[in-house]
Formats: sequence, C-alpha cells, structure tokens
Amino acid sequence: MKNNQRPVIRSTTVIGVIRDGKAALGSDGQMTLGNTVIKHSTRKIRRLYHGKLVAGFAGATADAVTLLDRFEEKLEAYNGKLDRAAVELARDWRTDKYLRRLEAMLAIVSHDKALIISGTGDVIEPEDGIVAIGSGSMYALAAARSLMKHSSLPAKEIVLESLKIAADICIYTNDHIIVEEV
Repeated sequence: MKNNQRPVIRSTTVIGVIRDGKAALGSDGQMTLGNTVIKHSTRKIRRLYHGKLVAGFAGATADAVTLLDRFEEKLEAYNGKLDRAAVELARDWRTDKYLRRLEAMLAIVSHDKALIISGTGDVIEPEDGIVAIGSGSMYALAAARSLMKHSSLPAKEIVLESLKIAADICIYTNDHIIVEEV
C-alpha cells in the first residue's frame, strides 16, 4: 500500500435505504480488533439534527464519533442543509492536519437524500437512494438492490433483511442489528 492510500476498512456493515418518502439506516453490532471480535452489540448509528437524519459509521470508533460531532456542528452552521454540511465536512476532513488522519467513513440518510462521506474528500449521492459502507457493504448493497426491485418492503425492512444477509456472509458483520428510521 502506498503511503497516501488509506487502509481498507474491515469492520462492520452500515446500510441505508430511501423508499416512499421514508429512510432507514442500520448497522450490525460487531466490533473487532484486528481479527478478533471484542464486542457484539456496538451502536454505530445515531440520529442527528433534531432527529431529521440518521448517520452511521465504519472504521475507528473514536475517529467516527469525532467526525459525527463535527458533522453535527456543520449541520447546525448551515441550518440543516445536508449537502452543504457534507461538502464542508469532507473539505475539512481532507485538508485539516488533525482530521485527515481519522480513519472512518460516514453514511447519512434523510427522508429524501442518502450520502456517503469519505476522508478522501468524496461526497457520494448514489442514484438509487441506497448507501452502504464497511466490510459487508457490498453484500448488503446487493441484497438491498434486489429487495428494492423485487419486493414492496418498506425501507426499514429492506435495511434489516440486507443486514441479515450480510451477516450470513461477512465475517466482520454480525446479526446484532440496530435500525433507525426517519
């Protein structure tokens, strides 16, 4: 790995879905240290900006909490404008000497927008309204896309079922699932 590349985050699964004007975001609860499970029921999601958003993280817990706190400050500064707050956080994260060392990713959903924010300056809004981060993210993403296409399940159920599928496949994801809806 080159010095300027960040390590691949192998730690969890977080997925968010928007459907029919509602959004849900959930995560598993497994915390690992290297290749050892040290906790099964870690809470990796939280509500932000007066309960209008739900954010989740993958990566180092202390780093992610720092970023979530900073993101909440940006939301307050920009009156809850999700896009603007996300871009400002990504810019700070990439350019600030302290923040750029933080190793985490954020997934955020509101009733009408889903974003992924990375430490490399990326703010990604997927076209399908599904965000997924962490080591089991691609399993959960595939499951969510299939459920969106072939079922009428609400967002919360799609998130729950997608996380269950990821937990069956990914060794860094367990079935202690927490889902929040906005």
